[in-house]
Parts: sequence; C-alpha cells; structure tokens
Amino acid sequence: MAESRTFTGLLAATAVGVYLLVLAGATTTLTDAAAACTTWPLCDGPVDVTNTALLVAWGHRLVAAAVGLLVVAMTVVGLRSNCRGRVKAAILLGAALYPVQIALGAVVATSTEAALPGAHLALGMGIFGSFVLALAWHLEAETGSDDETPVKNPTLAPEPADDGPAQSPTLSTRERVVETASAYFRLMKPRLMWLLCLVAAAGMALAAGQTLTVRTVLLTLGGGVLSIGASGTFNHVLERDIDKRMDRTSDRPIATHQIPVRNALAFGLLLSFASLGLFWQVNALVALLGLTAIVFYSVIYTLVLKPNTVQNTVIGGAAGALPALIGWVAADGSVGLPGVVLAVVIFLWTPAHFYNLALAYKDDYEAGGFPMMPVVRGETETRKHIVYYLGATLIASGVLGVLTSLGWLYAVTSVLLGAVFLWAVVQLHHEQTEAAAFRAFHASNAYLGAVLVAIVIDALAL
Repeated sequence: MAESRTFTGLLAATAVGVYLLVLAGATTTLTDAAAACTTWPLCDGPVDVTNTALLVAWGHRLVAAAVGLLVVAMTVVGLRSNCRGRVKAAILLGAALYPVQIALGAVVATSTEAALPGAHLALGMGIFGSFVLALAWHLEAETGSDDETPVKNPTLAPEPADDGPAQSPTLSTRERVVETASAYFRLMKPRLMWLLCLVAAAGMALAAGQTLTVRTVLLTLGGGVLSIGASGTFNHVLERDIDKRMDRTSDRPIATHQIPVRNALAFGLLLSFASLGLFWQVNALVALLGLTAIVFYSVIYTLVLKPNTVQNTVIGGAAGALPALIGWVAADGSVGLPGVVLAVVIFLWTPAHFYNLALAYKDDYEAGGFPMMPVVRGETETRKHIVYYLGATLIASGVLGVLTSLGWLYAVTSVLLGAVFLWAVVQLHHEQTEAAAFRAFHASNAYLGAVLVAIVIDALAL
C-alpha cells in the first residue's frame, strides 16, 4: 500500500509538473521570450537578471529539466509496481513522448517556423492528458470497491405528510417582513451568483480589457444576477415536491409553504423580464443568450435532464457556461473564440465540481429519485470521472492561455490552484468520506474563483 501511495504521489506530481511546463511554455511564446535565447540547450552569454525575457526562457528550460527527472522517476516506480497494464501503457506513452517534446522545444528555440510553437504546446497537453488518464485508472484500481450496488432506476422516497404551512410564533410586522424578504432572497439561489457573475466578468475582461465601460459591466452583471435569481426561483417551483423528500432541500421556502407557488412564479417572471430588460440595453444577442440561460436551467435541466439521465450534470454544465459567452458578447458584440473556450472551461469544470457534492449527498439524491452518477454508476466510477473532468478542465485552461495574452498571474494561479484541486481529489479517493467530498468541492470553487480573478486582473492590466 505504501508503494502504491508513493507511485500515486509521483504520478500526480508529474502531471502537475507537465501542466506547469505547458503553461510556462505558453507564456514564453506569448511574451516572445524565446527570441531572447535562440540557442539550445543553454543560452549564449551571461545571465542578465535585468532581461526579463531571458529569465523567462531560462526558467522554462530549468522547469523542463526538473520535470524530466520527475517523469523518469515516476516511470521507473510505475513499471516496477503491480499497477494495471493500461496504467503502465499510459505512463509509457507520456514518458516516450517527453523526449520528443524536448526535441521539438529545441527546434522551436532555434527556428522561426510559426507552426512549431503550437505543435510543441499541443504535444505537451497530450503528455499531460496521458498522465491524467494513468492517474485516474490507478486511483480506480487502488481505491475502488467491488461491493457497490449502483441503482439502475432510482425511485422517489415516500413524500412526507404535508400538514400545510408551519405555524410560526407570533412575529412583529418588521420581523415578518424580514422573514418574507429572506425567503424570496433564498429563492434566487444567491450562493450561485458570485461565481457565475465572476464568469461573466472574466468574459467581459477578456473581450475588452481596459476599454471596458462601467455601463456595460453594471448592466451585464445586474442582468446576470436577476437571471440567476429567476432560474433559481423556477427551479424551486418545479422541484417543490421532490424538495420535501430530500434533507438538504426540505426547508426551502416553497417546500415549507413559506411562499405560495403562484407568488413564486410571479416573482420568477418579474426577475426574468427585469433581467432581459437590462441585457437588452447591452445588445440583443446578450438578451437572447440570457433568455437561453433561464430556459435551459429552468426547463431543460430541471425538467428534462436532472430526473432522466445520469449525464444531467455534464449536459447541464451548459447553463453555467453561458455567462462566459454573455460576458464576451456584452463587451465585444459578437461571439469570439476565446469566449467560447472560456465557456468550455466552465462546462468541463462543472462535473469535476458537482460530482463531489453528488457524492456527499448520494443518499439524498437517491431519495429524490435523481439518477446522479454516484447513485446510478457507483462512487468509484464517480471519483474516476472527477479526475477525467479535472484533467480536461486544466487542458482547456491551458488552451485559453495559448489563445489569449494572459500572463504569468493566470499561469501560476492555474497551476497552483489546479494542484490543490487535484490533491483534494486524490485525498477523496483514499478517504472516501463526506468530509473529503466537501473538501474537494470547496477546492474546486477555490480553483475556478482564483482563475477567474486572475483572468480579470491579467486582462485589465494589459
């Protein structure tokens, strides 16, 4: 077991090291640091500490050498272990491609061929992907259980007796107003707002940078808050009966009759119209995307995907990805490739994030009749898919770094917080507790929040 843990740690560290190398290479390309060192493997002349480009080039090569040693050590340990054949095949593929990556890097450093840096970065992402697959498969074999009994068709738990509105103690007029206002605020799912608004802010910053206007920011984020509130309200209305069966949702305002259904519907419609009114003042395409986000989450995700398919979380990630496009279109007026890639980052991050919550609340989701991944396919499969989607998220984040002029803050943040997220996921595999699932869940929030802040800062600083 100790040997297996050592190999797991080495494999995870190697994957993070390769990812660091990829983003360092992307930043080196964007800053044209390669032009400061056109020889290989060493740069001619003394090291000039005042030459930032030269220091970047040196740093990239030193990281490549250090990661190469990690690759060798991990490969040796892996081949000597009793890990599965497909794990060994994946690490051998990555290890075999690493010297090719180094050779291609040498050609990039000494050549002016424009297509070579792109091929160099793509190969690096391929190596990273190979090691992530090896990690996912190894963790599955190391920590998986054959005792799981996935539920093919989860059924609803009996609905608790509905005695109507709970009797509240006598309240003053002021206390009643505050309680009612708090209930309506809860309908809007405020905990989702900060992250989704940050997604939209990152999209705007990427598109416009320093030319972003205060009016555009206020209208877009204001419309975003209202559209999230509308979507959350409709979700509460449509799931009110199921909410009563689940411990985590049984105290929601509509489930407890604190707010009548018709009042909640009217509130949701009011928020929708107000949201679209603000979006329309930005431009018509933003309003259309805002309407799509409300309808997708409220109807397609809530009514169609969530109760009927195990892929509900994956496909439903489109709802969280739309704010990235809304932010980009608000600032640019049209859909652009970096905005699409940012949306892909959010789309891929969603399963890696939400599957942790699904693990923590597995019994609750089963009681609600939802075919979530842990319920239908088991916890082992779910943990493996978290690694898959985390790796895909990091690759998409690397692509975003290549396509844009984001700098070192974005690169360092993505690597460091990505490593923390990966560490939490590895710990989840070994501990398999509710606490570990919540730890990974919060690590995923920290990763995305920090990366989005870094995007905004880097984009506005350019």
